[in-house]
Amino acid sequence: MVGLKETVKSLSGMRALAVFSVLLFAVPAMAETRIGVVDLRQALFSSDDARAFSDQLEQDFAGTEEEVRKAQQEARTLQERLQQDGAMMNESEREQLKAEFQEKAQEFSRKKQQLDQTLNSRKQAFLEDARPEVDAAVKELMEEHDLDIILPSETVVYVKPELNLTDALLEKLNQ
Repeated sequence: MVGLKETVKSLSGMRALAVFSVLLFAVPAMAETRIGVVDLRQALFSSDDARAFSDQLEQDFAGTEEEVRKAQQEARTLQERLQQDGAMMNESEREQLKAEFQEKAQEFSRKKQQLDQTLNSRKQAFLEDARPEVDAAVKELMEEHDLDIILPSETVVYVKPELNLTDALLEKLNQ
C-alpha cells in the first residue's frame, strides 16, 4: 500500500513538472506571437460589393416580396373575419371561410419559404464568390502588419482597438 501511494505522489510530481516545463517554453513563444483580429462579417457586409449586391437583391425580388406580403395580409384578413364573424355564420359558411384561410396561409407559407430559399442561395453564392478576395485581403493585412495570426472577432472576448483590423480589411475590400 505504501508503494502505491509513493508511486502516485511521484507521478503527480512528474505531471506537475511536465506541465511546468511546457508552460515555461510556451510562454516566451506566445509573447512573440503577433495577433490581429477582424470582424469578417462586418467587413464583408459593409463593403461596396455587398451594398451593390443587396441593392440588386432588393430590385430582383421586390415583386416577389410584395406577393408574399399580399398573401400574408389576405390570410390575416380572413383570420380576423373568421374570429369576428365566425360565431354568427352558419356551419357551411364558417367551414368555407376556414378552408379559404388555410389555403391562403399555405400559399403565404409556400411563397415565403421559396423566397427565403432563393435569397439564401443567392447570399451563399455571393459569400463563395467573395471568399478569395477576402482571403487575399487578410493575407495582405498579415504581411503589412507583420502578424503571425489573424483571429475572427467572434472567437475573441476582448481586443485592444489597435489590434482590431476590421476597418483596414474593409478598406482593402473596397479597393
